[in-house]
Amino acid sequence: MSEQTFNRLRHTFDDFALNDSVETAGRTVDIGDITTFAGLTGDHYPLHTDEEFCRSTPFGGRIAHGPLTYGFAVGLVARSGFLGDAIVAFLECQGLTALAPVRPGDTIRVRAAVALAVPSQDPKKPYGKLHIDYLVLNQKDEQVMRFRMVLLARRDIQEDNGE
Repeated sequence: MSEQTFNRLRHTFDDFALNDSVETAGRTVDIGDITTFAGLTGDHYPLHTDEEFCRSTPFGGRIAHGPLTYGFAVGLVARSGFLGDAIVAFLECQGLTALAPVRPGDTIRVRAAVALAVPSQDPKKPYGKLHIDYLVLNQKDEQVMRFRMVLLARRDIQEDNGE
């Protein structure tokens, strides 16, 4: 097991610097993942659930739902410990772009990097916004998805006791 350069348990907004990054472990997407996601969400679109239909598409076979790939990417970064326990809220996902299909048997991983860190200017709100760029890659190092997560992170602000 490789040694991590970040604390997997305790983090605050102030522990993150511009360009801090992580590359996650991989996760293989299988047909059961796609079928389960279709059942959970009700998204039974034929590109994901009908192999015969898919043979006649430019993809030539079933592909994973984009939101499934997104969900796996978020989970992979969470499991890496990169964010520790700093995050208190998801605020926004920006610019999500599907770049290539994810097929059953593909193994995806994520490169995530801090693109912007904006502390709150209100001393009564001990938070900051982290903008983290996610790049999802498959086993061939092909980019399959990218997006920016905007997350609210807690700060560890010391109170001034007037001393």
